[in-house]
Amino acid sequence: MKHKDGKPVYQQDKSSRVVPMSIMFVVLCGFSFYLGGIFCSEKHRFYTNEAKDAVKVVQSSFNSAASSLQVKSVSFPQCSGEYQDYTPCTDPKKWKKYGVHRLTFMERHCPPAFERKECLIPPPDGYKVPIRWPKSRDECWYRYPCGSGSRNVPYDWINKQKSNQNWLRKEGEKFLFPGGGTMFPRGVSDYVDSMQKLIPEMTDGTVRTAIDTGCGVASWGGDLLDRGILTISLAPRDNHEAQVQFALERGIPAILGIISTQRLPFPSNSFDMAHCSRCLIPWTEFGGVYLQEIHRILRPGGFWVLSGPPVNYERRWRGWNTTIEDQRSDYNNLQKLLTAMCFKLYNKKDDIAVWRKASDNSCYNKLSNNADAYPPKCDDSLEPDAAWYTPLRPCIVVPNQKYKRTDLKSVSKWPARLHAAPERVSDVHGGSASTFKHDDDKWRVRAKHYKKLLSSIGSNKIRNVMDMNTVYGGFAAAVIDDPLWVMNVVSSYATNTLAVVFDRGLIGTYHDWCEAFSTYPRTYDLLHLDGLFTAESHRCDMKYVLLEMDRILRPNGYAIIRESSYFVDAVAAIAKGMKWGCRKEDTEYGIEKEKILICQKKLWYSSNKSSR
Repeated sequence: MKHKDGKPVYQQDKSSRVVPMSIMFVVLCGFSFYLGGIFCSEKHRFYTNEAKDAVKVVQSSFNSAASSLQVKSVSFPQCSGEYQDYTPCTDPKKWKKYGVHRLTFMERHCPPAFERKECLIPPPDGYKVPIRWPKSRDECWYRYPCGSGSRNVPYDWINKQKSNQNWLRKEGEKFLFPGGGTMFPRGVSDYVDSMQKLIPEMTDGTVRTAIDTGCGVASWGGDLLDRGILTISLAPRDNHEAQVQFALERGIPAILGIISTQRLPFPSNSFDMAHCSRCLIPWTEFGGVYLQEIHRILRPGGFWVLSGPPVNYERRWRGWNTTIEDQRSDYNNLQKLLTAMCFKLYNKKDDIAVWRKASDNSCYNKLSNNADAYPPKCDDSLEPDAAWYTPLRPCIVVPNQKYKRTDLKSVSKWPARLHAAPERVSDVHGGSASTFKHDDDKWRVRAKHYKKLLSSIGSNKIRNVMDMNTVYGGFAAAVIDDPLWVMNVVSSYATNTLAVVFDRGLIGTYHDWCEAFSTYPRTYDLLHLDGLFTAESHRCDMKYVLLEMDRILRPNGYAIIRESSYFVDAVAAIAKGMKWGCRKEDTEYGIEKEKILICQKKLWYSSNKSSR
């Protein structure tokens, strides 16, 4: 004790501080271990013991080089026959739960975890391996001698409703696709020939990627393949028409989707051309928000093509159950909206009109000076490339002025753009021209190795391919000369590299593999993944991801699963329970910490007679 000014002053005893600090240290340590336990239990929630697929983590000692995940024997039951065309996130049986305003019930609405199916989707009775490309572009299986009602594509409604428009016709066991359509009665090739006369850029490699909204049976996208243009055909899930299912059965790129209240799952400034052939989308309604979404995903200098109402209304209005005054008003309103969004009428003849999006920002700068301009420019609060469950907003996404070579006039023409480092690669963390080239070279080596392991790559056995977690689209670029196309998927939780994929002249989409993909069952011949479970196992249940892969993979289709050694054996065990046959292979460099599984899904038929 010391004295100051005659008053006692007590000096704090050091030991009295040590005890509370020690207690606090112990409490914090205990709390951290508790949080760690919660995190780990969440991270490995799908490794807990269950009735059929009990999973245990075999941990090595601290001196061991690595640990591996081991899975006990797994067996999945068959789903009933009513699920043969099950699309979990676009299920017509659930539509009544959602609103009809702007057709929101047709958007993605995925089931909660407790409603997920833990069964194998059966093929339809009498299912046959699809007709091989390129013959499949003109025909697909419907019925077979083995039984009434057996089919690959089960919907005859579209044939009955569209027979007068020459979309397709049924002959015996097959659907035939003569190439007709509502707006091209003389055939799709004649229609595209007329379009090329209006857009010469379609013939010289300038236009490479396209999107077809309201695609019918995807005849437009199918015809463009021979012209070097890669098209994503887009249509919603429906009860009868099955447009996307027809497209994929034919070997033409397609995905389930609708422009409603959410952005389409693509980055901004990506497609070189967008097309609507009497797709009946109300472009000028709801403040023109649908057309603003087309503007967002269209590359600067890109083309928007419209055929059907209200184009050529002077001659066509009588067949549209309307009046010439109404159609004139619709056309004028459309032209006014397009002008306000910096589109210019590029060309027009008969039933086809073409508008072109501004190549630079001079038009947008003029609009920004007008406070009353509509639609307004989007503010900085919404990322232009954010497109996974992102609400549509009534505003224009203005292209970033820092990019000088992303507009259609400046970007390299096809096929040179495939291996040229896109300008937007610099937006990727750690991305540069050199890292892009390294990735490109790496996938050339990997694809060559894959072909040694799976000789069907490059043959007509593999047409529809998905790269489930691509970075720059390197795998797709490496197999570009093979008779196949690749849907490049970038995880909505991963680094956003999808813009780079599109800048290369490839196609793809955002997706979260904790949910079902936007496609029908049995639509892909080959699924490829590279470290997907390593990257996403803390979020996504491995079992459900593999069941989703089984749903979208065709019978006799293949999966190339490139994974860390930790996951390979567990994946193989679950795959066996899905009636897949797998073999483990070394990587191209024989790296021990990474292995490749080559799997094939077997063709089997439902044993549940009551479900037929």
